[in-house]
Amino acid sequence: MTQENFEENFLSRQFEANRDHLRAVAYRMLGASGEVDDAVQEAWLRLSRSDTSDVANLRGWLTTVVARICLDMLRARKSRKEDPMGPHVPEPVDETREREAEMADSVGAALLIVLETLQPAERLAFVLHDMFAVPFEEIAPIVGRTVDASRQLASRARRRVQGAPVPEADLSRQRAIVDAFLKASREGNFEGLLAVLDPDVVFRADDAAVRLGTLPEIRGADAVAQLYKGRAQAARPALVDGEMGVAVILGGQLRIALRITFSGNRIAGIDAMADAELVAALDVEVLEG
Repeated sequence: MTQENFEENFLSRQFEANRDHLRAVAYRMLGASGEVDDAVQEAWLRLSRSDTSDVANLRGWLTTVVARICLDMLRARKSRKEDPMGPHVPEPVDETREREAEMADSVGAALLIVLETLQPAERLAFVLHDMFAVPFEEIAPIVGRTVDASRQLASRARRRVQGAPVPEADLSRQRAIVDAFLKASREGNFEGLLAVLDPDVVFRADDAAVRLGTLPEIRGADAVAQLYKGRAQAARPALVDGEMGVAVILGGQLRIALRITFSGNRIAGIDAMADAELVAALDVEVLEG
């Protein structure tokens, strides 16, 4: 047996040892549908094409891979405005019916229905952290948010799962902060910007936003205030995946979305996303008034 064949067989055995775990993750992310097996198969293809010699925790690596695949599937499903493929889809074929039934029993039909109401990023954060104990430090890069923002996603999802509505008071307070931030930005009011920015605020931009002329990361209230001074003319307060944020509308099209993280009554984080595919997959509701 060649070294290449040996390594492939070793990876295959390792993957098979984790297959049930990966199906459990995918099932909670996608629901009882053929997409579960598609996601797991894609994870195998990515494993077979990757150099995992430096991977210390293959189970964790595979969990992250299948989570990313499921997140992409959920966002694509949402962008196509398809009906959620959850517990109401037709039963699987005979050879997988028993497996699917066992997983459904372990999760619970009621929970699956609630999971279908969550935004893709909320669902991923909740499933990975609360069901599989994945730390937020590993969840954050998957959903493209800060660690604190990832905690907020899971917390919001947890409240919905437990039947508690997202507090309107929090959204109202955050809306007032965002309004003050945008007003100060448009007016070039440096002191006004400092008043609503946390001293340790962090601004991050994706590659597409960097190509528009900003730095990938800016830290500190002074630097972030300088960045936004005299700007935000096309920015509007918005709900971005159900959370308070900002939408930049140019030529009647959503071009940039900002995710906002709050600390008390100040803005602690701003994540700028300009990648067209990512922006199109977001659920953005521009707020009027």
